Amino acid sequence: MVVLMGIGVSLILIAAGAILAFAVDAEVSGLDITTVGWILLIVGIVGALLSLVFWGSWGGFGGSRREAVYRDEAPPP
Repeated sequence: MVVLMGIGVSLILIAAGAILAFAVDAEVSGLDITTVGWILLIVGIVGALLSLVFWGSWGGFGGSRREAVYRDEAPPP
């Protein structure tokens, strides 16, 4: 699930997690907002790293990977 998020969703999770972890100073009954912020922050970072790893292994658009073929032919008789 984290792998399929993409960079955009990962950045949103990182931003929301940082806001909840560092900027929000509210109390909710039965929920620790700081902990939720840290969880979102960590999930966003892991998702971004996994997206970058899979994006790098994919090779991008346009078939940028080229394969050279070398033939060692014998001289004609």
